[in-house]
Amino acid sequence: MVADATAWTAVPGGVRAVVLDLDGVLVDSLAVAREAFALAYAEVVGEGVAPVEEYCRHPGRYLPEVLELMGLPATLAGPFVRESNRLAHRVTPVDGVPELLHTLRRRGIGLAVATGRSGVRARDLLGRLDLLPLVDHVVGSDEVPRPKPAPDIVRRALRLLGAHPGEALMVGDAPSDLASARAAGVLAVAALWGESDEETLRAAGPDVVLTRLDELLPFCPARR
Repeated sequence: MVADATAWTAVPGGVRAVVLDLDGVLVDSLAVAREAFALAYAEVVGEGVAPVEEYCRHPGRYLPEVLELMGLPATLAGPFVRESNRLAHRVTPVDGVPELLHTLRRRGIGLAVATGRSGVRARDLLGRLDLLPLVDHVVGSDEVPRPKPAPDIVRRALRLLGAHPGEALMVGDAPSDLASARAAGVLAVAALWGESDEETLRAAGPDVVLTRLDELLPFCPARR
């Protein structure tokens, strides 16, 4: 479960804040994202096979940045968001997410979502799934100067939670999540149940590797 158990000595006072990626970590949205991307590509670019697999190689990144990296027109973003919203009813929470969030809140742990989505889209999706009341803050990539892998989104989450980097961790399923966490000075926790394969995540050098969501609980004891 733990890639480096000694990493947790960096939190001698215990974890006070947990920052969580959204897609892949808290919700299962990959199938919807793939379909929305293919539909948006067909609408904007036209004929040809949509480069869905290449799009999926950028998990956790802000959509406008991904489109730029792929050399695709920025106008593809609008149809992608529209189709994602239309298909949002098919997105489901990862098994155990409501129970985990309830438990962490009871233990006095501050919770923030830091996502590659825009803030509006993230809050809308969490609201649809009845998860929004279970987190303290949601930070979208459009709400910080630089999206992941820059540290801005994690730093903003910590400021909102009133927590210092040394008492926090971030759980993500993409190399960009882990890079953002490390740059912000918090423990980088890899979620193997998410959208990236295990080899890719381990190569990104996480402090901790978790195979299941509930494996996070032993590292977040109740605050006194």
